[in-house]
Amino acid sequence: MNRTGNAGIGVIALAAALALGGCSGDDSEAARQTTAPVPTRSGEGAAQLQQQYEKVVASVLPSVVKIETDQGEGSGVVFDGDGNVVTNAHVVAGARRIRVTAASGGAALKADPVGEFAPDDLAVVNVEGASLRPAVFADSGKTAVGQIVLAMGNPLGLAGSVTNGIVSALNRTVSTKQEGAFPGSTIADAIQTSAPINPGNSGGALVTLDGTVIGIPTAAASDPQVGGAAVGIGFATPSSTVRRIAPQLIATGKVSQSGRAALGASVRSIIDPSSGEGTAVGVVEVTPGGGAAKAGIQPGDLILSVNGTPTPDPAALSTVLAGLKPGDKAKVEIQRPDGGKKQVEVTLGQLPGS
Repeated sequence: MNRTGNAGIGVIALAAALALGGCSGDDSEAARQTTAPVPTRSGEGAAQLQQQYEKVVASVLPSVVKIETDQGEGSGVVFDGDGNVVTNAHVVAGARRIRVTAASGGAALKADPVGEFAPDDLAVVNVEGASLRPAVFADSGKTAVGQIVLAMGNPLGLAGSVTNGIVSALNRTVSTKQEGAFPGSTIADAIQTSAPINPGNSGGALVTLDGTVIGIPTAAASDPQVGGAAVGIGFATPSSTVRRIAPQLIATGKVSQSGRAALGASVRSIIDPSSGEGTAVGVVEVTPGGGAAKAGIQPGDLILSVNGTPTPDPAALSTVLAGLKPGDKAKVEIQRPDGGKKQVEVTLGQLPGS
């Protein structure tokens, strides 16, 4: 949103294929003819690609909306025919007023919050009685690196903007920071795209050339050398996660089957006063009957690592857990209040919903 948001600008290189042929022989005319490159119709190919872009935009853009709150602006994607719109949780977290405007313009419509799931930075709002076209959310597990994508949303308040890029990488684990009422998130299996992320496009659509949504643009990588967003490194919450979380929010306002692993313990940062940096996470409480409790972890213990990966702060712990599933067994190194260290095996539970 216009506090932290997303948009995409990518560069597409369209390579013309060269068909080569050959035959045995020497300098005969036939040999020269069959080994010469066959001219390609690059102009025709470019025209077809442009036509496909236009077709996809005409098909999907009506399903992308502008979201305005008393705190800023963002984007959303129509999820179903009942006026439910999916967006990022950080777009609407703590909002007292939500308005939705179709990409084609028109009057801003009042929207009511349906539910949020901060760990995946997803939320649903509802526009009652509105006639909004639902988008088609694809199986993002079939996404391929190098696939051409279009980013649709409202960067800097410019409603209905469309830019392009490619899928740069898959299965990234991305953590975002706390922002106002939003506690931050750790997104598993994020899609990395070359589309840059600009304020206002959070919650928009990352769309393939077949006109389906494969992700919700959510965050941009930051470059400490320039003190801002890293150009060409953006991340989207995958559509498969949206398809799992959004129906639960619509049905009950909460998430009961998050599909995400949890230790079964509440933790806090332990800061080294000399350096000001985190050294471990401290256990505040454990869930009765949960994995941590069954493994003997107690309030006051420090969690030093999980499966050999150091956990100097809660974000690091969340990142490790994001790569695991409920039911997995994890080796957790803990330190007791008396300084003694030991390793325990925790059978991971399921992260509860909000």
